[in-house]
Amino acid sequence: MNWLDLMAKGIFSGAVVVIASEVAKKTAVFGALITSIPIISVLSLTWLYEDTKDTAQVADFAESILWLILPSTLLFILLPYLLRQGWSFENSMLTGITATILAYGIGIFLASSYITSN
Repeated sequence: MNWLDLMAKGIFSGAVVVIASEVAKKTAVFGALITSIPIISVLSLTWLYEDTKDTAQVADFAESILWLILPSTLLFILLPYLLRQGWSFENSMLTGITATILAYGIGIFLASSYITSN
């Protein structure tokens, strides 16, 4: 893959993040809708397939994403709860990210165990 392809992918993917955050400034629900659509997963699966044409690798990647969706929800459960309890944004975010990282460790272990057993 050449640098131009990488730059194009990065610019396009980054634009999605900017659009979601700008829309969220106007309306949280529509910003959340854009963000909740698994656009990063869809883009990553598409880029992987376009680069490799390997459907088995894409299937493994998709299954791994599935195993890691649940741990990623911890951040979105903890962050609003902690903020509403009066925690600072920084401490709430740090706690949510830390819990998510720990849950990712468990998710990665489970995904690795499941994928290698199939």
